[in-house]
Amino acid sequence: MKLQGKTAIVTGGGRDIGRACAVKLASEGANVAINYFASSAGAEQTVAEIEKLGGKAIAVQGDLSKAEDVATLVDATVKEFGAVDVLVNNAGGLISRKTIAEMPLEHWQAVMDLNLTSTFLLVKACLPHMKSGAIVNLASQAGRDGGGPGAVAYATSKGAVMTMTRGLAKELGPEIRVNALCPGMIDTDFHNIHTADAARRGFEAAAAVKRQGVPEDAANLVLFLACDDSAFITGANVDINGGVLFS
Repeated sequence: MKLQGKTAIVTGGGRDIGRACAVKLASEGANVAINYFASSAGAEQTVAEIEKLGGKAIAVQGDLSKAEDVATLVDATVKEFGAVDVLVNNAGGLISRKTIAEMPLEHWQAVMDLNLTSTFLLVKACLPHMKSGAIVNLASQAGRDGGGPGAVAYATSKGAVMTMTRGLAKELGPEIRVNALCPGMIDTDFHNIHTADAARRGFEAAAAVKRQGVPEDAANLVLFLACDDSAFITGANVDINGGVLFS
């Protein structure tokens, strides 16, 4: 058990990559606090799945762009499990595709709050309860290549997460390691909603492994970055895109 006795917070844990991460960390012994915004049924299903494995988990609703909701999540985690050892900043999204020309300031700010401010707030709130451990951020391939059509706000926010990851690694080491994933096309609701099927088929054709990723692919990497197997890795933004983009 690579995380026996440890406690992890996984944001956006009600579905897709977040759910896969929560279950994967729990399977290696971690207690897991799952944040969700709207996916209450999914979050409860994730908790039930973890408990079926013999693990411990709680689900806490909250808008992570609001400091008070972040505090509620962290306080509930510490009250239930005593500390925070692993933070997985998975919550985020594109909201909708808009070019700069058509984008109101409110949309720009909403995307930044969803992807970037939430990460800042979670890290800041967890630090008093983290004597050591790991932070794993979910950035994106879009942070490297600028994203697809109408995704400049999303890509910018994820590029900022990548830079924050590097800065935090310097600031929080050696006690806390900070790394990020840069996923490409993962088969999730994000792409079901925002990505045309033809684009997904094009990704598969371009990928060296000739398929889209699945949430478990990302969860396996999150586990590696969260545990001591990656003890000499910090400040890294790790590509996970099937060989579509090399950095």
